[in-house]
Amino acid sequence: MILGYNTNGLAHHRLDDGLRLLADEGFGAVALTPDVAHLDPYRSTAAEVERIAALLARLDMTCVVEAGARYLLDSQRKHWPTLLEDGAADREVRVDFLRRCIRLAEQLGSDVVSFWAGRRPPGCDPAAADERLDRSISALLAEAGERGVVLALEPEPGMYVETVAEGLEVLRRLGDGQELTLTVDIGHLYVTGEGDPGEVLPRAAGRISQVHVEDMCRGVHEHLPPGEGDVEFPAVWRALEAAAYAGPVCFELSRSSHAAPEMLCLAKQIFHAR
Repeated sequence: MILGYNTNGLAHHRLDDGLRLLADEGFGAVALTPDVAHLDPYRSTAAEVERIAALLARLDMTCVVEAGARYLLDSQRKHWPTLLEDGAADREVRVDFLRRCIRLAEQLGSDVVSFWAGRRPPGCDPAAADERLDRSISALLAEAGERGVVLALEPEPGMYVETVAEGLEVLRRLGDGQELTLTVDIGHLYVTGEGDPGEVLPRAAGRISQVHVEDMCRGVHEHLPPGEGDVEFPAVWRALEAAAYAGPVCFELSRSSHAAPEMLCLAKQIFHAR
């Protein structure tokens, strides 16, 4: 496993400074969230992208592109629009953003783009939601395949696909190929009550491209520093090892950017205690 960190927890750092900080602290991976201050896909220049790509290469840092920016597409509505909106034009806004993330991943030397489905709109029945989601993902898979990028669907509490079981069902519907995988956030298992990591992760063995980790209280979707919730980290590490997972394990402490240096030290301590 590779110790990593999500840049949404480095919101007060310039991206290059944040990457160097991660490298100095011994992190080998980064979950890079393109956002208003970090490689905005709508405003970043080719030179900026090339500079970050070169820095990642010099630091020998594995990079996953995370498509979870909160207000990048709409300044008033968090995570809007999604792949499930009623309007085709609205869904296309999200698809276009994910295409940009795929192209950015290729430019950065990243082979994974992580994304989520979104909430099911009121009045949209499950069959319609499945059709919208499958059509959008299928279109994205075509471009991702051309660029050597794997897509990783992240089950997200409160969204249409919120459990690992539901994520695996999407993978099955779309052919169960290696080009579509999962991102599993360990804390989300505690929020949804799907099961402990030792129960859930083996079901997805071989289908996980990235793992997020943080502390969380059962039933509450709030990313907490390790030690402030109910996550039993030794059990998490054992479950990941049992599932033969060897990829990035990225701490996602998006509410702790104000204390990022301290959070990096804590994350490193928890990871290496395994």
